[in-house]
Amino acid sequence: MAGNSFGNLFRLTTFGESHGEAIGGIIDGCPAGLKVDLEQIQAEMDRRKPGQSAIVTQRKESDTVKFLSGIFEGRTTGTPIGFVIENADQKSKDYSHIKDVYRPSHADYTYDQKYGNRDYRGGGRSSARETACRVAAGAIAKQLLQEIKITAYTSSVGEIKLQKQFQELDLLEIEKNPVRCPDPETASKMEAFIKEIRSQGDTVGGVVECVISNVPVGLGEPVFDKLHAKLGAAMLSINAVKGFEYGSGFAGATMKGSEHNDLFNPDGSTKTNHSGGIQGGISNGMNIVFRVAFKPVATLIQKQQTINKAGEEVEMQGKGRHDPCVVPRAIPIVEAMAALVLVDYYLLNKTSRI
Repeated sequence: MAGNSFGNLFRLTTFGESHGEAIGGIIDGCPAGLKVDLEQIQAEMDRRKPGQSAIVTQRKESDTVKFLSGIFEGRTTGTPIGFVIENADQKSKDYSHIKDVYRPSHADYTYDQKYGNRDYRGGGRSSARETACRVAAGAIAKQLLQEIKITAYTSSVGEIKLQKQFQELDLLEIEKNPVRCPDPETASKMEAFIKEIRSQGDTVGGVVECVISNVPVGLGEPVFDKLHAKLGAAMLSINAVKGFEYGSGFAGATMKGSEHNDLFNPDGSTKTNHSGGIQGGISNGMNIVFRVAFKPVATLIQKQQTINKAGEEVEMQGKGRHDPCVVPRAIPIVEAMAALVLVDYYLLNKTSRI
């Protein structure tokens, strides 16, 4: 299986399956001398881990990161950073009923067709459990980025949308509710809706918005390595993601140039930010703003028609512990992948030491 690595100068390779003994990763290219805040790394992991509220999967994992190499006396050594995250609460029997059956809109069928076999226990490598490794690596990338601030939050769940603009939001509210929406009233509606969907054995999607502030001018390359192209690739690599847009996004296609152009201020900043902080593939110093659309989880706790390995039509019903909506737990994953993209471009302008 190819495609298990992400990044260039700061490169993450992940390994492991959802129901194996552990998942983990190797970070190559992290400069020497970075003082690593292990508590901050664990705090990021806690935001993604299962079982953290009543509206997510009730699988219980501490998601404690054990570093095996690359860190000595609290600082990075410049050598590969190896780490593992143990799987402590896997219940493989919950998936025995789909050993020879394909869940609709899941990776079951494509994995089996491509490789001739599949790990049906939780989806193996196709499980979002793998993203815990990304959050661990992203937490280190964030510490390298220092002044750059990456903030993601839930902007919609189903048809319930956050109406306020970023500058109107109290970002301290994000971690005060299980939905991670920075508006308490909207968050309450989202939470109630997710609970209702869960009671029906169904699932629902939503949108994560991410704002990156304090970004220096000049990150990104103008041809194939455009900053927004790399951000798009990063976000679309996350499980259940169906769309990515930055700045004005698809709404920009309905505007006239006279409406869409970001006019300059004398200091080089712009009066509006339809560009989403990126022009010509290069950061322009304004906030980088993008949105990521997540589909409903494919595994439903209700009966559906599908097929088995023999091509026979059969009926199946999901079992086990699943998220009725992935969006709340996707917030730290979106931030982590954004950090992994930015740190690559950041290191292009830095020496090999902190």
